[in-house]
Amino acid sequence: MPIYVSNEQEFLEVAKRAEECRVKKLEKENVAKVKARTKRYLYTYKVSLQELNSLLEKLKSVCRNIVEL
Repeated sequence: MPIYVSNEQEFLEVAKRAEECRVKKLEKENVAKVKARTKRYLYTYKVSLQELNSLLEKLKSVCRNIVEL
């Protein structure tokens, strides 16, 4: 069952433990969903498309494998 994270700092902490991070842009809603898969759970974080680039820069240093869908 997925767990929704509402804080960016908390999501970055989870991403350190993640095996894979996925980014999916939803153009119609002007939102991007970022998901971090750990061994046990799938964590989801929603961010606006304007803030996505800054989040991706932070994720590159934290997450091992980033997949953009």
